Amino acid sequence: MIVEIPFVLIILFFVISVIYSSSGFGGGSSYIAVLSLFTIAYLDIRMIALICNIIVVSGSSFVFIKGSNLKLKKTSGLLTLSIPLAFIGGQYHIEEKPFYILLGLTLLSSSFLMITSFSIIPKLKVSLLNNSILGGFIGLLSGLVGIGGGIFLAPVLHLGKWDNGKTIAATSAFFILLNSFAGLSGQIYSFGFELNFKLILPLVMTVFIGGMIGSKLSIKFLSSEKIKLITAFLIMFVALRLLIKYF
Repeated sequence: MIVEIPFVLIILFFVISVIYSSSGFGGGSSYIAVLSLFTIAYLDIRMIALICNIIVVSGSSFVFIKGSNLKLKKTSGLLTLSIPLAFIGGQYHIEEKPFYILLGLTLLSSSFLMITSFSIIPKLKVSLLNNSILGGFIGLLSGLVGIGGGIFLAPVLHLGKWDNGKTIAATSAFFILLNSFAGLSGQIYSFGFELNFKLILPLVMTVFIGGMIGSKLSIKFLSSEKIKLITAFLIMFVALRLLIKYF
């Protein structure tokens, strides 16, 4: 594992955390992409990405809660099954090419529908059962992939008109926070925890600062519609990166 961190890695992590936190994301998928360019073991990459996720969305969740954008009662149903299933998913590792291609195509379609404001999903009926099923499925998927799950949750909530953009961003951040903890716990349970803190600490400090900046920009300067568009383009970026890598 590398000990000296290239300055470009610090810059990339800062930019990712600012942009992603503005939509309630942690940036885990992009941290994984960036870290994969360096000589770091894959299991360590997943753990670092989840730790950075936790740091970013912890700050974002605090800002969103302070701004009264998080509806805890409405969000709790999404977390009922997602946390235990994210823990279970975190104990496994999948790399099948068809899975990532299908994932990329799904995300690309979701981003397109969000940008065009065309929805093939009926307005989601908010109930404990519906939210639990949705959250559980996304929690398991996020645990398997090694990210917090907001990149899957947000487009479904937007397309289903679950709530306004700022509330969805707040919900995504809180969802990512708890599922990242669960996924990280599953990985530690199965694979142990050995990270070089000379590597992780500068990255953690960087994404904490970037995440606070991004979430405050979201609260003060971005409308719900702008947050939705930023979310859509971020999802499109992740989708295209997956498709280019695995096709």
